[in-house]
Amino acid sequence: MNNIITDLKTVRLSPDTNAVVILDQTRLPGKEEYVSLFTAEEIWEAIYKLKVRGAPAIGIAAAYGIYVCSKQIQAETYDTFYREFDRVKQYLAGARPTAVNLTAALNRMEDVVCANREKSLSEIIRLLHDEANAIWKEDAVACRQIGENCLTLLQPGMGILTHCNAGHLAVSEYGTALAPVYLGEERGYKFKVFADETRPLLQGARLTAYELCKAGVDVTLICDNMASAVMKKGWVQAVVVGCDRVAANGDVANKIGTSGVAVLARHYGIPFYVLGPTSTIDCQCSDGDAIEIEERSPDEITEMWYARRMAPEGIKAYNPAFDVTSHELVTAIITERGIFYPPFHFTAES
Repeated sequence: MNNIITDLKTVRLSPDTNAVVILDQTRLPGKEEYVSLFTAEEIWEAIYKLKVRGAPAIGIAAAYGIYVCSKQIQAETYDTFYREFDRVKQYLAGARPTAVNLTAALNRMEDVVCANREKSLSEIIRLLHDEANAIWKEDAVACRQIGENCLTLLQPGMGILTHCNAGHLAVSEYGTALAPVYLGEERGYKFKVFADETRPLLQGARLTAYELCKAGVDVTLICDNMASAVMKKGWVQAVVVGCDRVAANGDVANKIGTSGVAVLARHYGIPFYVLGPTSTIDCQCSDGDAIEIEERSPDEITEMWYARRMAPEGIKAYNPAFDVTSHELVTAIITERGIFYPPFHFTAES
C-alpha cells in the first residue's frame, strides 16, 4: 500500500496546542486544505458542516476542541471554571446527535474535570490535554485491531462493497470498515472494492474513492442504486460498513442507505459486516427505535452539488442523515475486542 494515506492527518492539535487542526473534508477530493479551529463556534460548525466527520473523528475533534476551549476560560475558582466547561460541552454535543462518540468523548473529558476538582485549574487543563491525546491514541490502536479481526473473515481477491466513508478520513488512522482493506493491501490480498457514491453528500465518491485511490487500492465507484447489479453479477463477496451508533440489541445507525445495502446483501446471501470501536456501542440504548436520527437541510438534495438547482422550487424534501439497520440483517459486529455474532446483547461488560 502507498503509505502516503497515513500522512493525511484528519484531526490533530496545533503545535502550540491553541487550536484544533482538521483536514477540511468538504474540500476533498479537489483540495487538501487544513483549517485551524480556535473557538467553540468554529469547532461546532466544523462538526455540523462535515468539515470533520466520521464518528471516531468527531469524538477526537470534540475532545481536542473542549481542551482548547478550556484553556480560554477565565476563571479563578473551580465552580466558575466548571460552569463554563459544562456550557461548552453541552453546546458541542448538540452539533450532531446521532454519533455516540461525540458525547462519549465529551463525557470522558468532563469526568477528568470532576475527578480532579481539588487540583489547580492549570493542572486540570493539563490532564484534559492528556485525556484528549489518549482518546486519539486509543482510537488508532482500536482501528488497527478492528482491521485485524475483520481480516480473519476475508479471503484474498474478494470483492468488497462499502457504503459512505469509514476509512482513514473518518478516524485517527486506517479507518474502521476500510481498516481490513488497507491491511489486506499491505499483505497482498488484492481486494476489489466497490464504493457506493452515498447520496446526498457523496462521501463515497468524494472521500472513500479518493483515499483508496491514493493508497493504490483497486476501487470502483458505483451509484447507490447499482449495488444490486454488482451483487447479482457475483462481484461482491462481503459488505463492510462503519457505524455511528450500535444499540444494545445490535441495531445499527449508519449513513443513510446502509439499511438498503443490508437488505440487498441478505437477498444475495452476502455477509454484512459492521465495523466500529466499542465506543460506538451505546448500551443505554435498547434498540434502533431509541436512536435519534439527525435530519439535515433539504438543500443537500435539491441543489448542493449542482451547478444549477435540480429540483423544483418549493418541493418538499426529506433528508435524514442516517438510517437504522436491523440486527437481523447483520452477520457480525466487529470491534477491537473481537467479533460478535447474533444474537446480540451488548452490556457495559461486553
